[in-house]
Amino acid sequence: MCDRVAQRYTMDNLFEELIGDGEIFANKEVLRPTYVPEHLPHRKEQIKGLADILSAALKEETPSNILIYGKTGTGKTSTVKYVSNELEKMAQKRGSNCSLLYINSEVFDTQYRLFAYLARVFNRRVPMIGWPTDMVYSEFKNGIDAEKRCVIVILDEVDKLVSKGDEALYILTRINGELTNARISLIGISNDLTFTELLDPRVKSSLGEEEIIFPPYNAAQLTDILDERAAMAFYDTVLDDAVIPLCAALAASEHGDARRALDLLRLSGEIAERAKSKKVSEEHVRSACQKLEMNKVVEVVKTLPLQSKIVLSSVLQLSKEKNKRRFSSGEVYNMYRRLCNHVGIEALTQRRVTDFISELDILGLVNAVIVSKGRYGRTKEIALSVPEECVQPVLLEDYKLKAISTIRVRTQITL
Repeated sequence: MCDRVAQRYTMDNLFEELIGDGEIFANKEVLRPTYVPEHLPHRKEQIKGLADILSAALKEETPSNILIYGKTGTGKTSTVKYVSNELEKMAQKRGSNCSLLYINSEVFDTQYRLFAYLARVFNRRVPMIGWPTDMVYSEFKNGIDAEKRCVIVILDEVDKLVSKGDEALYILTRINGELTNARISLIGISNDLTFTELLDPRVKSSLGEEEIIFPPYNAAQLTDILDERAAMAFYDTVLDDAVIPLCAALAASEHGDARRALDLLRLSGEIAERAKSKKVSEEHVRSACQKLEMNKVVEVVKTLPLQSKIVLSSVLQLSKEKNKRRFSSGEVYNMYRRLCNHVGIEALTQRRVTDFISELDILGLVNAVIVSKGRYGRTKEIALSVPEECVQPVLLEDYKLKAISTIRVRTQITL
């Protein structure tokens, strides 16, 4: 009876101690990627350049189309959203009919989806599937041209849209010739500096009338960014002196990624909070860094094509079955063929599998090195570069690979 009461008491209060007033965070949301600060350190040049171009909209002129480049976490989206907010405020103050539409091209990644979304924004009843694309485009065009206005369409991760064809961009860059009242300008944002190589030359010249480059942040700049956010995010004196410089240094070593620096700082605080610590220490930062590395591995593995997953599974299976860490390309290929047979998938050639191994090496999932065997020539030796316990559960999430978990590999593998 006493055990039952105790168990009920515990369950009734499961979250009570977890939702009490914390001693670490004052406002955690300012450390999220979606937060747009009132001040963007070290982006004054980019802000001014963007504002100079977009100011034409306030004069009832059509701003040039803009391409914005920069690696992940260099402040591209935050800067565009910041300038957009300022532009809309000024447009309202001046009575200008000017609006900005932010679109994530990873979600609206086809011509149909993009035009259907835009048509719905301008009060046209268009289904997200089922109509001919030209009909959807016509509805969007009629909707936007219903009144005099300037619309700036922001296509974040525009390379995701281009990867499925540049027809949508071709149409949008020429739509003003079909409009009577409205005018459209485009802002394309991309992490991929080479994606324009996929574009039709006419689209490339029209879309990239102006270009703005966002360079990576260095450690000192990241420290300034974290100092400003930390002042809002944390209670006074909870951060050890080494925390912010360490977060900045770790992020600067990975292409100057402010998003990673903010994630590190936030996760460090969360780890300290869960541990009931009154301070965020260097140890919490290192724990956060390790956790983020694992999360990154999970995301990379999830997005691999099926054949790459089977190759990675081959290295993993060999690591589990044999008493060594490195394996020849022949061993990996033999295991790959056995796994393909086990899951009912046609095996590719050894040369193609070698290409997959090279791609996995570039992603940091395996380590592949050329080793000289003297008069026997050279061979490539492959080893897993990430923890087995991190990779295997993600691979088995793919229903096509679940059968691999039941395989029993012979200790001796014929080369």
